[in-house]
Amino acid sequence: MRGGFDHAFASGDLFNFVTKQLTISRSDFSSATFGSSVAVRVSPVTDIVFDISYASVSRHSEFRDWVDQNNQPIQQTTSLRRVPITLGVRHYLSARGRAIGRFAWIPAARDSYLGLGAGLMQYRFHQIGDFVDFQTLNVFPDEFESKAWTPVLHALAGVDLGLGRFLLINGEARYTWARGPVGRDYVGFHRIDLSGLSLTAGLSFRL
Repeated sequence: MRGGFDHAFASGDLFNFVTKQLTISRSDFSSATFGSSVAVRVSPVTDIVFDISYASVSRHSEFRDWVDQNNQPIQQTTSLRRVPITLGVRHYLSARGRAIGRFAWIPAARDSYLGLGAGLMQYRFHQIGDFVDFQTLNVFPDEFESKAWTPVLHALAGVDLGLGRFLLINGEARYTWARGPVGRDYVGFHRIDLSGLSLTAGLSFRL
């Protein structure tokens, strides 16, 4: 299990539009992240890893340049959820321990690794509240949503610190790349940027 911070890049025309019109910034789409993985050793320095992580954020905002007919802010809530599920390879830069005789094995105190992975990400971009019709300038309540599964790739680097034969502290930096299709509520926009850079720490158990 691990937890940390996921910096969402939030680039592209959809985020450009949202951050230009509303009182939120690209950094507001960054959030805490949590994840878990199962690794199977296939060689002394290589693991196959199944991984799932979760990042979600919700922000309140208002239109920057518009108010309603009562001179009150036009408010809404924007949220972004990302759930990548991947299968990858983790390669350790040195042996993870040494054998003593035929039956004893001493784990290394520290192991550094690099990794690559690919899979699918489920995402949801959602807005609810009051909005402006830029053609009529009317204010109206509405809800907009885009959600889908899309391919995802990641590259990572990390370190395991041994706390004994079976318990490890893990630190990891992970770059994730994904762009998803937008739904009918966002016709006219290009694919949504779901990429980010996360820094996490957690505990691992070695069997």
